[in-house]
Amino acid sequence: MSFLEHLEELRWRLVRSALAILVIGIVIWYFQEWIMNNLFMSMKQKDFFSFRMMCKYFGTCVDDIPVQLQSMTVSGQFGYALMMSFMGGIVLGFPYIFYQIWAFLKPGLKLNEKRMAKGIVFYVSLLFFLGILFGYFVVAPLSIQFFGSYQISSEIRNDFTISSYMSMIISTVFYTGLFFLLPVITYLMTKIGVLSPEFLIKYRKHSIVGILILSAIITPPDIISQIIVSIPIFVLYEIGILISKRVIKSAADE
Repeated sequence: MSFLEHLEELRWRLVRSALAILVIGIVIWYFQEWIMNNLFMSMKQKDFFSFRMMCKYFGTCVDDIPVQLQSMTVSGQFGYALMMSFMGGIVLGFPYIFYQIWAFLKPGLKLNEKRMAKGIVFYVSLLFFLGILFGYFVVAPLSIQFFGSYQISSEIRNDFTISSYMSMIISTVFYTGLFFLLPVITYLMTKIGVLSPEFLIKYRKHSIVGILILSAIITPPDIISQIIVSIPIFVLYEIGILISKRVIKSAADE
């Protein structure tokens, strides 16, 4: 294919991805009130699924967060309904969007590279959605609970804007989904020679300290919450080491 033909193919794949986001976004827009009440507003209530499970199995119970949400601008609620629809379109349409990107890049790979990347759309999508679920059910509600309940003085009332509330949830959930792609990033960086299993093993202790610090920042100040957040990140790091070893072994066998 010529350079212009490559650009034409890329253009149509981007158009298909945009249409997928648009269609899913329209569906989300139609159900925006239900989604807002049941998926976002419920996080500040003690009967949210994650809080009930923590109370039942770990003995860590919480109360309803005493906050009031308000919109401070004329277009505030409309703007965040649009953002919720757009981000929802990206998240739910991620497998199709990634497939379009992969289908554009795949013809340029060598046969052995295609063989090693077999099933990559499924595994990348699986990791992304696992991250989304972990962000939604663990990281985001713990963050909302901590910051919503924290008061530097009893004379100061927590009245959050809808933009602040929604931004924290959406960004936390989305970035956690991306963070769960760490094994894929490890695979690619090992493939191009930037990382090695020896490097990852050597700095494992440093990574553990960094993970514990990160968990302490994004969770309430109790050990149970920190452990809940830390364990999946530890597992992802160890999976990255195994993947890196496999890449090096495969390269040595060729």
